[in-house]
Amino acid sequence: MNRTGAVALLLMLVTTSAQAEELVGAAWYGNELRGHRTASGEMFDPDGLTAAHRSLPFGTCLVVGNPRTGQTVSVRVNDRGPFATGLTLDLSSGAAKAIGMRSTESVTMRRC
Repeated sequence: MNRTGAVALLLMLVTTSAQAEELVGAAWYGNELRGHRTASGEMFDPDGLTAAHRSLPFGTCLVVGNPRTGQTVSVRVNDRGPFATGLTLDLSSGAAKAIGMRSTESVTMRRC
């Protein structure tokens, strides 16, 4: 394999792993926190398409999917959490509604 081919293969592997989809536990939160500040300093809008994650940088775009409904939504990380065992994401109620999420469910998650 020549040098150009090796570099192309390496770039493909890095791109593929960066776009890897994970199945994670998710919950949602809504009107009870309307107007409160998120960890990023923004006012929380339950109708917005946002999410909380413990470690991803604020502003990270995620595609979240509901395997049960087949629906997906793009959200922006603007808060920290969830702090419950077994959960990786807290979605705004607007994002949860967009994918037909009823309560705590397993969702797919990947970077945009």
